[in-house]
Amino acid sequence: MIRWLSNRRHGPIGVDIGSRCIKMVQFDGNRSRIIDAARGDLPPLAENPTPANQATRISETIERTLRGRNFRGRDAVLCLNDEHLLIQNLRVPRAEGVELDRLVAQEAAGKIPFPVAEAELRYFEAADVRQGEKTLREVILLACHRPKLNELLELVDQGGLHPVAVDVEPAALVRSYAGQYRRDEDRDQRALLVHLGYSYSMVTITQRDEVLFTKYVEVGGKHFDEAVARHLKMDLSQAVNLRRHNNDRRLEQRDPEIQRSLQEALRPATDRLIAEISLCVRYHSVTFRGQPLVRMVLSGGEATTALQDQIASHFDFRCEVSDPLRAFAVPADLGRRSQWDVAAGLALRDVD
Repeated sequence: MIRWLSNRRHGPIGVDIGSRCIKMVQFDGNRSRIIDAARGDLPPLAENPTPANQATRISETIERTLRGRNFRGRDAVLCLNDEHLLIQNLRVPRAEGVELDRLVAQEAAGKIPFPVAEAELRYFEAADVRQGEKTLREVILLACHRPKLNELLELVDQGGLHPVAVDVEPAALVRSYAGQYRRDEDRDQRALLVHLGYSYSMVTITQRDEVLFTKYVEVGGKHFDEAVARHLKMDLSQAVNLRRHNNDRRLEQRDPEIQRSLQEALRPATDRLIAEISLCVRYHSVTFRGQPLVRMVLSGGEATTALQDQIASHFDFRCEVSDPLRAFAVPADLGRRSQWDVAAGLALRDVD
């Protein structure tokens, strides 16, 4: 098959809107070079925020983050995350094409908390599974309430960007992973991806660019900060600064006493995260028999080597920290590389 080289001079801007910041990444047309990458911190939420306040907070941060940067054009790929998505595993009779679409939509009608007519529905086909005497198709339903989607499109447009595609967080994460692990051997193996965000974490299992399982877990940086504040009896802002400054220092520069105190404070939240990951691993082993998980990759702004060491000791496969930009020349001011996973995955999406 002939593969034509892209004549696009630049790809779209991947826009990852989180609870505390907005991250943007753009590659050139051949995905061989970073054109620009920028992070804009969102201002703190007002005490009683209105929807208008929250929209302004995001649109103004987008506008401010773009100002003075080297991004080319304004085409953007956006992301639906835990604030927008309802994720549900379904098992339906084996079918293909339009018939499978119909079966998934029919099953979704009884699962989502808003009318199907107001829903944007997508799904991943996971695998065929045995249930009793039957073989069913397991699918992962992703549903978004259309008014929420329209709000997101509008506020990004107000920030000065032109949305050309809307992706979902698990797909962006898997695309970012595939960009790092390109060997055929890696692609054929099953991997467990753990995206560690501030408000939540997401566990996804992938093989050959496909999503086999995904789940949001209510453990993230916010819960780590609250655990430190509670254990060390300090204000939340002090706990945030203590944990951030400790994590940002090189290992040999960290105060051993502070390190021990933080590990003790974080143990309940870390144990809860490990328990949730263990449930996901167990679900995989029961549902998708025959092929083991060989690798866990931690990503997101809360992925640290200290957390890597704690998690790795509980599983019998290797655990690594993601570097979604490792194939590129990267500016020194980008901070922790793992935080760019979703934005990079969005920027790597094919658009017409």
